[in-house]
Amino acid sequence: MAEIIQRDGTWTFDGETVRIVPGGGKGIHPLRQELGERVVPLRALAGISFEPGRKGGRLRLRLRDGACPVLRAAEGRLKDASDPYQLAVEKDRSGVAEYFVGEVRNALLIEQVPTGPTDGFLLPGPAVPVAGGGGDGTASFDGETIRLTWNWKAEEVKSSAGPVTFPVSEVTGVHWMPAIGLENGHLRFVRGTATAPAPAAEFDPYSLDLWGLSKKEYTAALVAAAVLVRLPGAATKEAGAGAGAARPAEIPAPAPAGPATPAPAPPTDDHDALLRRLRELGELRQAGILTDDEFTAAKQAVLKRL
Repeated sequence: MAEIIQRDGTWTFDGETVRIVPGGGKGIHPLRQELGERVVPLRALAGISFEPGRKGGRLRLRLRDGACPVLRAAEGRLKDASDPYQLAVEKDRSGVAEYFVGEVRNALLIEQVPTGPTDGFLLPGPAVPVAGGGGDGTASFDGETIRLTWNWKAEEVKSSAGPVTFPVSEVTGVHWMPAIGLENGHLRFVRGTATAPAPAAEFDPYSLDLWGLSKKEYTAALVAAAVLVRLPGAATKEAGAGAGAARPAEIPAPAPAGPATPAPAPPTDDHDALLRRLRELGELRQAGILTDDEFTAAKQAVLKRL
């Protein structure tokens, strides 16, 4: 087992999953705090890297396209601090971070995990009930019903009509955009077949207008992700559908007729790679980067793969 514990959070790898637990301090981004623990199966990973810096570094998990509904809803718009699949690493733990990377990479190599897009979500959406937003209101979702409530900053067209409630079965798309520069962001729900351009978010009763005044507004992306995995007809939508469309759940392909084709053998250098890893572990222990307990646990994990 490989583990790295930082103020920013804790990552643990058991050979099959990467368990991510965000830190609990004030500096942890609200999106990560609200999302909570994530368990990422090996088959959802496309890669991992450690980027060293002058004051430390950053661990990054790269997920296969379509594996995570949160990343799908965000569409690449998450900042580093809000990305649940990144971990700020202190300078004195760089060696542990590099070891962690090596463990995950070895497992990806041995299991021959593909790096291409998935046919469906491999991680669940945020737990419901979930709420988030800011700007002119708050969105909440209990798994069946979406509710938009307005605050005193909302335009009269919204506040005068009161809260808006509608079932997820009426939603055909959801779109989240954070505020960027001087441009406001939004959380927009599309209902039915939209034929005319939607009004600006500040006047749209099915949208939150996000002003970018608080990190808390990023939690609207969690509402979008929770709705995304429950869109009607998700099981029949193609993997290449546009933003706001859910991917179908991954279903194993039926077994082919006749004798099954044997799985390809691991690359011939796997054994050498694992032996190199053992030597590296010994060097890390001698350098004082790994404790005796960390070395023993890491060594046992490698030996199991030989």
